[in-house]
Amino acid sequence: MTSLYLLLWIAGGILLQIAVYLGICFWHHWQAYQALRHIAAESDIAATSEVSIEAQEITAAAWSGLRTFRVERKALEDAAGQICSFHLKPEDGRPLAPFLPGQFLTFRLDIPASQGGTESVIRCYSLSDAPQQNTYRVSIKRAPAPAGKQVAPGVSSNYFHDYVKEGNLLQVRAPSGHFYIDRSESPVVLIGGGIGITPMLSMLNWCLTVQPAREVWLFYGVRNSSELMMKSHLQDLVGAHSNFHLHLCFSDPLATDLVDNPARQGQHHHSRVDVALLRRLLPLKPYHFHICGPTPMLASLVPALEDWGVPDGRIHFEAFGPASVTRKKSAAARASASIADGNGDAVMVLFAKSGKQLPWQPGMGSLLEFAEANGIAVNSGCRAGGCGSCQTSIRTGEVAYTQSPDFDPEPGNCLLCVCTPKTAVTLEV
Repeated sequence: MTSLYLLLWIAGGILLQIAVYLGICFWHHWQAYQALRHIAAESDIAATSEVSIEAQEITAAAWSGLRTFRVERKALEDAAGQICSFHLKPEDGRPLAPFLPGQFLTFRLDIPASQGGTESVIRCYSLSDAPQQNTYRVSIKRAPAPAGKQVAPGVSSNYFHDYVKEGNLLQVRAPSGHFYIDRSESPVVLIGGGIGITPMLSMLNWCLTVQPAREVWLFYGVRNSSELMMKSHLQDLVGAHSNFHLHLCFSDPLATDLVDNPARQGQHHHSRVDVALLRRLLPLKPYHFHICGPTPMLASLVPALEDWGVPDGRIHFEAFGPASVTRKKSAAARASASIADGNGDAVMVLFAKSGKQLPWQPGMGSLLEFAEANGIAVNSGCRAGGCGSCQTSIRTGEVAYTQSPDFDPEPGNCLLCVCTPKTAVTLEV
C-alpha cells in the first residue's frame, strides 16, 4: 500500500467519524426539538384553561357602562416629548376592576369641534403598567398628520396631549380585550414596534413582579433612541433581573446610537425587528410570542414566525393602523373548512349607505377589513370587539362572530371588527 492510499484511508476514516458525530448530534437535537413541541402543546392546553377562567372572573368584576376617572398625574415618557402617560384614579373612590396585562381602556371623549360645540369620540388605549390597586395608566403617542397627505393629525391623541390636564375628568369603560399574557411558566418573547410597546410594558412589569423567575425577552423597535419610551425604567429592569433580556432595534439610528457605550443596559441593533434577528439570538425553547405594532411589522413577522415553525397557538398579536393581520394557517384552515362544508362560495354583502354590493369569501377577514379594503369608511377603535365603535345595524341576513366580543351590541346590530357574513347580509353603512 502506497503512502497516498494510506493517506486516503486515514482521511476517509476521519470523515466517517465526523459524519457519525454530526448524525448523533442531529438526532439528539431532533429529539430535544420534538420533546419541546410536546411540552409546548401540553402547556398551551393548561395555560389556555387557566387564562380563560381568570378572564371570566375579571369580566364578572368589571363595571358596566362609563365610569368617571380623574387624571391624577400626567408625565412625558420619551426624549422627543411625543409620548405622555396619564395616571387615572376613579372619582367614586371604589376599588378598581383588575385586568389582564395587555388589555386596554375605552374612552368617550367630548372633543371641541371645528364648527363649535363638541364631538363625541370613542378611542381605545392600552394599559401600560401592571395592575395596580388604586390607579390605571395609559401612555399615548401624539399622532401627527401623515407626511405628504391632506389628512388631519390624530384627533384623540392630540386632544389628550394638548387639552387633558391633571385634575380633569374622563369617561372610561372597564378594561377589556383578547390580547394579554398567560400565567404559565413558559418563556416569553415580547415584541413592540413604536407605541406598540405600551401593552408590552404592562406584560413585562407584571411578569417581573408576579413571576420573577420567568424568562422574558423584549425586542423594542423604533427609529432611534429619541423615540424610546421609559428608557431608564427598562435599563433598570435589566440590571435588576438576570432573566430579562432587552434588545433595542433602531431602523434609522442617530449618530450617538452607533457609538458603543459599555455603561448602557441591553443590546442595541441597527435594524428592524425581524425573524432573522430572533433566530440568531433566541435559544431553542417553547416561547410564547406577543407582538404589538403597526400593520406592516406584523404582516412580515407573523407569517415569518409561522414559517419558522412556531405553533399557531403560541403567536399572539395586536395590530394598530388601518388593517389587521391574517394568519396564513388560520386563513387556510377556514377556507378548507368552508369548502368541506360546502360553504366555499361567495357570500354577498350589501353596504346600504355606500350602495356597494360585494362578494365576500373565506380568507377576506372581518366585515370591517372587507369594508375598508373596498374603500368604505367605517368608524372603528379597538378592532377587537371591545369598544363598540364599529357597531352597525343589520337590515337583513345573519353574521357569525370570530370571537366573543367584550362589548354587547344592541339587538339587530353587530360589531364589524369581529364578525363575518353567515348568509347574504345587508349592513347600514
